[in-house]
This record gives sequence, structure tokens and C-alpha cells, in this order.
Amino acid sequence: MKLYFSPGACSLSPHIALREAELPFELERVDLRAKKTSAGSDYLAINPKGYVPALQLDGGELVTEGAIIVQYVADQRPERGLAPPAGTSERRRLQEWLHFIATELHKAFGPINNPKAGPELKEALQARLLSRFAFLAGALANKRFLLGDTFTVADGYAYYVLRSLRKLDAAALSGNPVLNAYFDRIASRPSVRAALEAEGVPA
Repeated sequence: MKLYFSPGACSLSPHIALREAELPFELERVDLRAKKTSAGSDYLAINPKGYVPALQLDGGELVTEGAIIVQYVADQRPERGLAPPAGTSERRRLQEWLHFIATELHKAFGPINNPKAGPELKEALQARLLSRFAFLAGALANKRFLLGDTFTVADGYAYYVLRSLRKLDAAALSGNPVLNAYFDRIASRPSVRAALEAEGVPA
């Protein structure tokens, strides 16, 4: 398998999942502005969506969208416990978290960081985003991870958006004991440290 990634981007989530699953894979860096890979290929010819992540399977199939990729990865090594079995209520809880992280957290950073957004709009959008992170904190109040005591692919995705929160408003993370402890638990995992090192981005 080959993971197309950009350093520190949301492709970090499937990168962590691949390392947690201990699956063999290659990394190929993508310049998202030039739409070129490190091997010189036209990335739009590989993935017409033009963004990362994208996972090329050994048979040639391309899988896109992070929440789908991480579930595929988890299902390749069910014994690793990265996702509950398909069709169970626990799997639906995982999918709910992946969808929430994707739509309410991850995608909410885009408008805030848009240079065309005025100060009042940015303030309103940031307040809404912080309320969503408060919901995340409340769900973690008595749990080590989103589904309980076991790390899943949803936690890897949550780690990525918490890194984005730290960049946007460091105090919002450091000032929340629940989220800060959760972030540190994930950051200390060998898979996470290895992914960051491989991408050349700071912890």
C-alpha cells in the first residue's frame, strides 16, 4: 500500500492508523499547491480531488477520505482493536465520532483560517468551534479514549484536530485538563511519534 500525504496535514490520521495496525506501506509526499508528488507524478492524475489523504491499495484501487481510509486500515488487522466489528453498535459509535470529528471539528477550521473572513465572523466561528471541542471534552471526562479504554482510529483523527486547535488557540488546549491529558496520552504512543518523525513535523 502507498499513502499519499502532506506533512502535518489530515493524512496524519491514516498514517497513525497504518502504524498502529503494523501494516506494510510506503509514503509518498504530495505538494498540495503544485499538485505534484515527490516522485514527480501529477497528483491530480492519481487523485482528481487534489487533496490528501489517498491510499493506493496493492491491487491498484485508490481509497480516499480519511474517515473511510482509517476504517479500511483497521479492518485489515481486526486483532489490533482499532475499530469494533462492522455491524455492531460499537462500530456505529466509532462512525459517529469519525463523522463528528470530520464535519464539526476538522472542516470548521477552514472558514476561520480563511483570510477573506472578517474579525466578527472569525470570532463567531471560533466560539462555535470551541463549543464543539467542549462537547469532545465532556465525552472524555471519565474515559481514556473515545470508545473507552481502547485506542481506536477515531482517537488518531481526534489527535490531528487537537493539533489544529493548539495552532489556532494554544490556551484552549492547555487550559482544558481533560483535552490536554487526552492529547498527551495519544502523543506518547510510539505510532504517533514514528509518524511525526517520518513526516518531519514537530510533536
